[in-house]
Amino acid sequence: MIAEPRRRQILALVWNNEMAAGEIAAQSDVSFGAVSQHLSVLRGAGFVTVRPEGNRRLYLADKDRLGPLRQVLEAMWSNALHDLADTIASDRRSEKAQG
Repeated sequence: MIAEPRRRQILALVWNNEMAAGEIAAQSDVSFGAVSQHLSVLRGAGFVTVRPEGNRRLYLADKDRLGPLRQVLEAMWSNALHDLADTIASDRRSEKAQG
């Protein structure tokens, strides 16, 4: 379930901010329908909550229900951010050396 990369991406998007399925789809490389299906699976597992607001449904990660997976996901995302920062710093050093 969480091994599916798009579900982890969705969880990352709704980790701290409520988002509608359309907003999630706009930041993804899959269709609105695919995002809706992934959200349905995540809701069924209890990993996201949904709150109706007018004609929209807002999704938010339920960190407490994720249990030990919470630390794994946070560590994974933290490592990815550190790797990105290292890559950017390396690229800048290369540009300065060339320029």
